[in-house]
Amino acid sequence: MKLILKETIGSLGFQGDVVTVKPGYGRNYLLPQGKAVAANEKNLSELEENRATFEAKRAEEQKIAEALASKIEGLEVIIEQLAGIDERLFGSVTANDICAKLEELEVKVEKHQILLNDPLKTLGLTKVTVKVGFNVNAEIMVNVVPLQVN
Repeated sequence: MKLILKETIGSLGFQGDVVTVKPGYGRNYLLPQGKAVAANEKNLSELEENRATFEAKRAEEQKIAEALASKIEGLEVIIEQLAGIDERLFGSVTANDICAKLEELEVKVEKHQILLNDPLKTLGLTKVTVKVGFNVNAEIMVNVVPLQVN
């Protein structure tokens, strides 16, 4: 099924791209959510008329994503958690925790942009990837340290 994307979707492409998807995905998700329209002659001609607008918007989004990536690349985030003697955490560090710490550092990202396979359950440094834009990633260091209880 050929569709024209009305917004950028991370796994498919940019706004204005013509993509081929499985019929069920297009019919049950993309079309009802308003994320895409059918790639018929009328919609393709409208796409060609608006191509310059889409390209300018894409370039602006790419520039913003690259600026954010350069700002946070190599950044070290320190998170304090309760830990036992064997350096295992009582709980874990999740994408929400990392997102909250980045917000304290005035870096605005959403938790789904933090690519963390599993929550962190041990002390120490861990390299975490942050997806700041379509095909733009940055790596930060998350340092989990024991919480000092008085």
